[in-house]
Amino acid sequence: QVQLVESGGGLVQAGGSLRLSCVASGRTFSNLHMGWFRQAPGKEREFVAYIMWNPAYTYYSDSVKGRFTISRDNAKNTVYLEMNSLNPDDTALYYCAGDSRGSSMISKSSTRSYDYWGQGTQVTVSS
Repeated sequence: QVQLVESGGGLVQAGGSLRLSCVASGRTFSNLHMGWFRQAPGKEREFVAYIMWNPAYTYYSDSVKGRFTISRDNAKNTVYLEMNSLNPDDTALYYCAGDSRGSSMISKSSTRSYDYWGQGTQVTVSS
């Protein structure tokens, strides 16, 4: 089992920045592929960013590419999401997710590829 705990969300003005963190416990973090998703009220959960166990490989949704950066520190069992140039459309509950089966290597953006989820951290961007 893996437990994921997100933090770092909050209220920020448009154009501002936030850094989200997700700490994992319960199994070897370095073997997990990790993703960030978000869900706005009334909308489906959508893919944001992905990082393989090898941190050299990352992948982003078109809506955040160039503004968000995913990274990981395997020594700290933590994955990060650095978010810059935030706008109100980025307002959502942000979740980190872990893939222990390798499914995300085939479909990075599908929620079904991930078998572990955190509880989420709220990000609100005011205009």
